[in-house]
Amino acid sequence: MNSLDGTVTDGLHHQKIRVYYEDTDFSGVVYHASYLRFMERGRTNYLRLLGADHRALFEETEKEAPGFAFVVRQMKIDFKRPAKMDDLLDLYTRPKEVKGASITLHQQVKRGDELLVEADVQVAFVSGGRAKPIPKPLRIAMKADQDAGGAA
Repeated sequence: MNSLDGTVTDGLHHQKIRVYYEDTDFSGVVYHASYLRFMERGRTNYLRLLGADHRALFEETEKEAPGFAFVVRQMKIDFKRPAKMDDLLDLYTRPKEVKGASITLHQQVKRGDELLVEADVQVAFVSGGRAKPIPKPLRIAMKADQDAGGAA
């Protein structure tokens, strides 16, 4: 497991993010679209760590749904406060709802205890270019994380 991917503890994924110049606008404030990239990294690393801990689970899912992927279907995002260049941010990701062919993840970006951005992101499970029900072993693993997790 790579420390760059963050950690999952009790269903909550945590990852550090450093704000670089490329993440900001001309005034040194984080550009709104940069948060989308930060949160994508959090979702990807959450799933990577879930797979790292459950290698057989992902292999079984691949047999059931070859070429599977998760794609963003819907996102509700609330920008509360700005981050600035050189800030060290904490990104939290946890499953909020797992059902059928989708999972909703709750994500927060914080600077210390200060909540900067909060989002609910619904991702659909697809295989062969079409939405498919999340295979049972994967759904169970995500629900286990959901049941263990609390708010960041």
